[in-house]
Amino acid sequence: MSQPKSIRVTLSRSPIGYERSQGLTARALGLSRLGMTVTHPDNDSVRGMVFKIRHLVKVTEVAAATEAAQEASAV
Repeated sequence: MSQPKSIRVTLSRSPIGYERSQGLTARALGLSRLGMTVTHPDNDSVRGMVFKIRHLVKVTEVAAATEAAQEASAV
C-alpha cells in the first residue's frame, strides 16, 4: 500500500481585503500569521479549504514518512 500523503500549506498573502470567510478559512487551517506553515492530511475537506484561499497560500505535497522523520528530528 502507498503511504498516506499530507500537504504543507503556507500563508503567503494576507487575507485582509478579501471576503471575511476567506480569512476565517485561513484561521480554520491554523494559519494566523504570514509565512506560517502547517501540515494537514491530504483529503477532500482540506483540499476544499485550500481551494477557497488558493490565491493566499502555497501548497506542497509531503509523504507521511518524510513528515514523521522531520518531527522526530525536531524533538
